[in-house]
Formats: sequence, structure tokens, C-alpha cells
Amino acid sequence: MNKDEPRSLVLRNLLMKNLIEYLHDGDYSCVIASGTNISAYTGRGVSDLHDLLTRSPHLLKGAIVADKVVGRGAAALLILGGVLQVHANLISTSALDLLREHAPTIDVSFDCEAPYIINRDGTGRCPVETLCDSVRTPGEMLPLITNFLDKIREKTAF
Repeated sequence: MNKDEPRSLVLRNLLMKNLIEYLHDGDYSCVIASGTNISAYTGRGVSDLHDLLTRSPHLLKGAIVADKVVGRGAAALLILGGVLQVHANLISTSALDLLREHAPTIDVSFDCEAPYIINRDGTGRCPVETLCDSVRTPGEMLPLITNFLDKIREKTAF
């Protein structure tokens, strides 16, 4: 460990604290610090993370992320994006397991862990988390998530 690592960790944790406050104060779904930029998002589900990964992956690489809900699909996108640190208000057990197995270097914190993420209607499990249950690796999950979002976007385009 070099002499700058403890200072870097303190600064990163301070930044995360500010991102979490920003997440709540602005009623955002996700807030991301990438380099010197901080961006806030309001998209539903995993749409913002997916769009960043597929259109602007450089914004996730080494980023610090505060997110309201992290299910298995979001965890896969965070792993594929190469984030450095993530905080979730709510994280599913399978998302936490995926992060620990496939990205042990990502610093993960959370307020609450749940067995699974509930869908928006409160009638069952989150469809993306359910979709990702059957596959093991983040790379296998990406095309499933892409297909799911494409279908949703096709329905809302009319």
C-alpha cells in the first residue's frame, strides 16, 4: 500500500457520501461520478446503466455510483462497466453475490439487502432480476437485458 491510498479512500468515501445525498435530494434513480463529472439519472430500472454501458462505457469505467435499487441485472451492468465503487439503497442478495463473485475489487455498500427486488406493481419479482436468474455471468446477462429493454421501448414507441 502506498502512502496516498488511505487519503484516496477517504476522498472516495466522502464523494460517495455526497453522491448518496444528491441521489435522495434530487429524487434521482442513479448518480454517477466519473472523473470530474457528476451526472444524475431518472430512468426506470436498468435503462440508464444499460445505455451508459452500450453508448458511453467510458463514463462507467472507474466510476463511483450511488443507485436506489441494484438487482442482479444492474449488478451485471456495473461489473461490465468496470465501476470502482457502488452504493445501493436496496440490493438483492443475488446482486450482492454476483458482485462479490465476479468483481471482488468493486467496493460495495448498501442500506438494505433483500432476497429479491419486487416489481413496480408490487405483485412479484422484478422482471430483469428474474430474467438474469438463469444465467451465471454478467456477459451472458447483457444480451438478455438488451433484448428486454428493446421490447419495452418498442411498446412505448407507439
